[in-house]
Amino acid sequence: MKAWRAIGPGKAIRFALGGVCNMALKLCAVPMWRAALLRLLGARIGRDCVIHDCRFINFYRGSFRNLCMGRECYIGQECLLDLAARIEFGNQVTLGPRVTVLTHLNVGYEDHPLQRAFPATAEPVRLRDGVFVSASCTILGGAEIGEAAFVAAGSVVAKGMPARHLLGGIPARPIRPIAADDRAAQEPGAET
Repeated sequence: MKAWRAIGPGKAIRFALGGVCNMALKLCAVPMWRAALLRLLGARIGRDCVIHDCRFINFYRGSFRNLCMGRECYIGQECLLDLAARIEFGNQVTLGPRVTVLTHLNVGYEDHPLQRAFPATAEPVRLRDGVFVSASCTILGGAEIGEAAFVAAGSVVAKGMPARHLLGGIPARPIRPIAADDRAAQEPGAET
């Protein structure tokens, strides 16, 4: 009952509706149908986007209106997107499989012992045109990744990152710039 008292009946109903929406999205067998359903739910999805089976959380804190994707974006299998605050993708943004995009932090109930040290926050995430995020990365609230940046697999992006750079690590940091004619970041299996 503590959870019910903490969020109230309005958010509880929104939580349940979010679960129903996730089930409906999972039933969409074709990625383009999933994009169409997200548009109906209020998301802004550009043309030619491919959205594989992914999960949305914290619908009750925000809504699908917090998702804004440019054209020709790709979201891979098993991605997790937190709708507590705005998630904004430019054109041709790619998320590999199992990428997590978190827009909020909340350690627990108001009386949780860590609440004073880590108060609840919600901040938007922005990925500019042409960003590629490799498999199993985590993007945290407040992060902005500049255009045409390449995020190496397993990285954690916790703040703003420059455009046209190979980024990697925990936390992610710029590793090297990517030149317009740089083939290392474009060829599958190339060493970085």
